[in-house]
Amino acid sequence: MKAIDLEKTAAVACAAADLARAETLPRFRSVAVETKGDGTPVTEADRAAERVIRKRLQQGFPEFSILGEEYGAEGQSDGPEWIIDPIDGTLGFSRGIPLFSTLIALAVDGEPVMGLIDLPALDERYVGWKGGGCRRNGVPTRVSEETDLQRAIISHGDPFCFDERGERAAFERMAREIPFLRGYTDAFGYAQVLAGGIGAMVDMGLRIWDVAPVQILVPEAGGRCVTLSERAGKFGLVVGSPPLVDQLTAFLSGT
Repeated sequence: MKAIDLEKTAAVACAAADLARAETLPRFRSVAVETKGDGTPVTEADRAAERVIRKRLQQGFPEFSILGEEYGAEGQSDGPEWIIDPIDGTLGFSRGIPLFSTLIALAVDGEPVMGLIDLPALDERYVGWKGGGCRRNGVPTRVSEETDLQRAIISHGDPFCFDERGERAAFERMAREIPFLRGYTDAFGYAQVLAGGIGAMVDMGLRIWDVAPVQILVPEAGGRCVTLSERAGKFGLVVGSPPLVDQLTAFLSGT
């Protein structure tokens, strides 16, 4: 396989995210919500955004396969693969909270090599690719240099996801020992890690489309990304300042 122009893939992903914004923003605070078979919410904005993302990615790289949250897999099973979450944070989106995002990643041989987190309501976009660094609206970003859990803001995902993974004790320890523990969930939280405001984030119960862009963006922003092993199709992440990630990983009973 010939070398992939990762900067070009990022440009195509940005164009797809622009089209997704045109579907999500007009429907924000004005859309009906359904419940999928797995109990998670979905809206017409999710489906419409994924449709336009798929079409634009296929136009740019027709030989790449696609995996999306709403419409599944299409294309060859081997080779480069786009991974899409049209709206990360659908629950918040459906309740009028403006912290939802669009996630796009490109993986080669299962390894993410390009990632995008777009926050339409905030007009912020984080993009990076392997060896190219991470940028917010075109400006390079770096994770926090904080090393002390007593000073850092640490974010976490939904507590019930810690229960599902058998890590309730880790969550309770964080609540006891970390003064500035806050629940900035979903990819909004990861974006703040990339910008350096949040020192690190611990999250569970994640699907592949949730983790893929983070796995490339965090290292490109100078951080460490620890992926907790897949269980029943779900992953965990500990990401951020390398010293903080090392300390937080030690809170967990296993990876």
